[in-house]
Amino acid sequence: MKANTVSLLLRAEAGLELAGILAGYRWLHGSWSLFALLFLLPDLSMLGYLRGARTGAWAYNAAHTYSVPAVLAVVTWLIGGVIPSPLWLVWLGHIAFDRVLGYGLKQETGFGHTHLGWKGKDVTLPPEATLRSRHHAAFAGAARA
Repeated sequence: MKANTVSLLLRAEAGLELAGILAGYRWLHGSWSLFALLFLLPDLSMLGYLRGARTGAWAYNAAHTYSVPAVLAVVTWLIGGVIPSPLWLVWLGHIAFDRVLGYGLKQETGFGHTHLGWKGKDVTLPPEATLRSRHHAAFAGAARA
């Protein structure tokens, strides 16, 4: 798959976000061994795909959107009155790293169909895919040729 300009721009932006997150983690004196241990924890949300594409997409997206860890950190700060733990930055860092690699929020039409475009070699859609998604896949296939 050839990456388009918008996708490359979003991936570069995520790289800058990741750099800022890592700098913040260092500034807050976070444990790098704990960072490494927890870094892939949000990917457990992929287990939702065992219950189907719709549940899988919902679970994955809930764990891979910046707003969830950011809101939880702010609420923790407002309720507790303390600076949020650097552990929130591990979660945010994971999301930014996924975006750098081109893994975006998932569509219900399949794991490889993300808000950043198609990920993977096979862009065939399941029968339950919507007409709009079929058009998108046809367009993506034509763009590759």
